[in-house]
Amino acid sequence: MRVLDAGQMRAADRLTIEEIGVPSIVLMENAGRQVVAAIEVSCADLALTRVAVLCGRGNNGGDGFVVARAMAQRGLEVVVFLAGRAADVHGDARTNLDIVRRLGVSVEEVPDTAAWERHGPEVAVCDLVVDALVGTGLTAPLAGLLETIVTDINGTGLPVVSIDLPSGVSADTPQVLGACIRARVTVTLAAPKIPLVLAPAADHAGELVVAEIGIPARVIDELPGPRLELLTPEHVRSRIPIRARDAHKGDCGHVVLVAGSPGKTGAARLAGLGALRSGAGLVTVATPASSASLVASVPEYMTAALVETDVGTVAPAALEAVLALPADVLAVGPGLGVGDGPRALVRGLVERTPGPLVLDADALNVLADDPTVLGARRDRETVVTPHPGEMARLAGTTTTDVQGNRVDYARACATEHGVHVVLKGARSIIATPDGAVFINPTGNPGMATGGTGDVLTGVVAAWWAQVRDPVAAMTLGVHVHGLAGDLAVERVGETALTASDLAAQLGAAATALASS
Repeated sequence: MRVLDAGQMRAADRLTIEEIGVPSIVLMENAGRQVVAAIEVSCADLALTRVAVLCGRGNNGGDGFVVARAMAQRGLEVVVFLAGRAADVHGDARTNLDIVRRLGVSVEEVPDTAAWERHGPEVAVCDLVVDALVGTGLTAPLAGLLETIVTDINGTGLPVVSIDLPSGVSADTPQVLGACIRARVTVTLAAPKIPLVLAPAADHAGELVVAEIGIPARVIDELPGPRLELLTPEHVRSRIPIRARDAHKGDCGHVVLVAGSPGKTGAARLAGLGALRSGAGLVTVATPASSASLVASVPEYMTAALVETDVGTVAPAALEAVLALPADVLAVGPGLGVGDGPRALVRGLVERTPGPLVLDADALNVLADDPTVLGARRDRETVVTPHPGEMARLAGTTTTDVQGNRVDYARACATEHGVHVVLKGARSIIATPDGAVFINPTGNPGMATGGTGDVLTGVVAAWWAQVRDPVAAMTLGVHVHGLAGDLAVERVGETALTASDLAAQLGAAATALASS
């Protein structure tokens, strides 16, 4: 599902009105009625008798006037609070304001903070607030009257349903500009907007409902500009391979993982479990010789003991042995350690591995001093799976900067180095060398614990070995990994969740996705 910025949304509206011929007032009517339908479903637990609809003077307010009319016609007591004067409302919004007034719905003009002080208490005794103050046109923090209204509404603790965006949020950034509504539900129109799918602004949106208002899907799909997609179960499900009845382990791919070092054998085991639980037919964990006995405690995968340095990390001389292993996908990095040995091995594998290669964790850390080495893989498919700190080292910046610009950093890494990128974290980002970006909605804060990224390395490698397509492997792997975390948290809670808990739910997650 495509995610739009403010300019793209304006273009979609214009094309629908001018070239398709759908009148703008029809789009407004559809929007308002879809919001009411969403309220009936998402707020079914609320005993609604009195509803406050807060409207601005623009088209977002016009949508709110339609909502007020439709809810009044359902027998609810509805009061409209207009942030401004009716004389300043024009176009389709004015048409709907006049209609709602003629139907006898109370419309209170709130042109200044003094008027709000008089009317604010009336809102506080309502059962629900509909936020139609500001839509996608916001480019600066709210100030004055609107800032006061938003702050006061948040202070009431009332459930709020926002139309298109929570007021105070800009459609062009996931950053919070200033005061903004904390919504229980956001009904966004035609397509999700950037701040509704990325933190921290997404934390203000509550439940997200995407409402179809009459803008054709092809109009949205053909819009120019950056390509940003929200992964949906329908999209990901279509990539799950169907196994033949006579399938054997050789058909499902052989994943080789180069992982582990003293004190970090758990990372190697977790990556191996991730690959096993994601359907790889064969899994081999190649690890330094002194770590092999600990890594081999999982009976379902094979191990290969590698030549090691005097500190127990993998030695450069292990390169030929790794290249000789029969891998359909080679994944390198979990718990590998740093230093001259791992650095030389990783560089050698980057340069000489002929087939699919996944680089994670320490494999990325040892390349951070010269990430241009990744350019050697431009003509050979490669997936890198950094967490924000590893991405910061690759990009020569700070973790804070990466977290504030996740889409930009993932896309830049992918296009600059010609690799596929999974930038891990809340709402993991997937980026491709051609500049496409996908946002994954599954997962939860309980996954912020050591080892979950190691599991993901095995998951992505295993799906790649089966589907033979890096984009399909990343979208499947990241989505199912997050879904497994969601299933695990239902069992043990966020605080107690471990990477092993997540790995144990990978099969159930894939099954749930396939059957949903």
